[in-house]
Amino acid sequence: MVDDIDKALDSDGNRLDCASCEHLALNGTGGCQLQHACVKDRCSRVIERFLECNPDLADGYLKHPHFEVRAIAAKFASVSLLPPLIDDPNEKVQWNAMLRLPRHYVLQLRKHPHPELRKRVASLLDGEELMPMASDEYYYVRLIVASRIEPMLLRRMVDDDEALVRRVVAQRIPNEWLLSMIDDREASVRLEIARRLPMQLVSLLLHDPDWRIRLEVASRAPAAQLYSLVNDPYSLVREVASSRIAGDRR
Repeated sequence: MVDDIDKALDSDGNRLDCASCEHLALNGTGGCQLQHACVKDRCSRVIERFLECNPDLADGYLKHPHFEVRAIAAKFASVSLLPPLIDDPNEKVQWNAMLRLPRHYVLQLRKHPHPELRKRVASLLDGEELMPMASDEYYYVRLIVASRIEPMLLRRMVDDDEALVRRVVAQRIPNEWLLSMIDDREASVRLEIARRLPMQLVSLLLHDPDWRIRLEVASRAPAAQLYSLVNDPYSLVREVASSRIAGDRR
C-alpha cells in the first residue's frame, strides 16, 4: 500500500492521501482503489473507473477544477445538468456533454469559437443542418461538410478557397455539374473531374498543363481524339496515346 501511495498522484503532482478523502468508505466496497479507481488521480483511466463504479457521484464533479474530471463526469452525470458545460473552457468537456445533450444543443454549437469543436459538431450533423457550416472559416470544417452533405447541396462549394475541399466536391457533385469545375485552378481537382467525366467529354482536358490529367485523357478518351498526344512531352502520355491509337486501327 505504501508503494501505491507513493505512485498515486493527483493532477498537480501531489501524493494522494486516502485517509483524508471523502470517499474513504468506498474503499472497503471496491468502489475506490488507489491507481485503479480514484477520482483524485491524475490518470484519466483511473478517474473513469471510479465514476463507472459510482455514477451517482458524477453530478458533484461537473464543476471540478481539473478539466479531465469534468469531462469524464459529463459521461455519467444527469443530462439535465449538462447544458452549462457547453460553455466550459475545455473542448473535451464540451464534447462529452454535447454527445449526450438533445440535438438542438448541438445545432447551437455550429458557430462555436473553437474550431476543433466545430469540426466535431460537423461530424454529427447531416443535410440541411450542415449548410450553415459550409462557409466556416476553418477549412477542415468545410471539408467535413463537403464529405457529408447530399451531393445536390454541393453547388455552393465548387468555388471554395481550399483545394482539398474542392477536390471532395469534385468527387461527389452530380455528373451534370462536372463541367462547372473543369477549369479549376488546382490540378488535383481537375484530375478528379477528368476521372469522372464520360469518355465523350474527357477530351475537353486534352491540353491540360498537368501530365496526370493528359494521361487520364489518353487512357479514356476516344482513340480518334488522341493524335495530338502522340507528341506529348511526357513519355507515358505518348505511349498510352500511341498504344490506343494503334489498337483502334486494328
